[in-house]
Amino acid sequence: QVQLAESGGGLVQFGGSLRLSCAASGTIFSINYMGWHRQAPGNPRELVATATSGGITNYAESVKGRFTISRDNAKNTVYLQMNSLKPEDTAVYYCYAGVTGTRFGPVRSYWGQGTQVTVSS
Repeated sequence: QVQLAESGGGLVQFGGSLRLSCAASGTIFSINYMGWHRQAPGNPRELVATATSGGITNYAESVKGRFTISRDNAKNTVYLQMNSLKPEDTAVYYCYAGVTGTRFGPVRSYWGQGTQVTVSS
C-alpha cells in the first residue's frame, strides 16, 4: 500500500502564492508519475499538472506560466508552486501518483485526501 500526504493549502488573496507538497510513503519501488488534479464545487475533477520520473511535465492551459510542478525523487515528493493565483483557482487539490511496488509489478494509481485552496478576490 501507498499513502500520499498533502500539505500547503490555505486561504490566499488574489495574486498571491501558495506551495503544495505531497509525500508518498509505503511499499514503493518506483514512482512513474506524480501530479495534481483539482475539483471546484459543481465541477468535474481536472488535471492541473503532472511530472514523470524522467522530468517531463505537463500543465493545464489555465495554469501555464503561473504554476510550476517539481519533484524530489529521493524524497518521493512532488511540489506545486502556484503564483499569481486567481479566484477561479479555488478548489480542492488532489495529489496522485503512479507507483510500482516491485521491480516488475504493475503501475497502480494512488490519490491523496485533498487539500483546500481558496483564493479571495
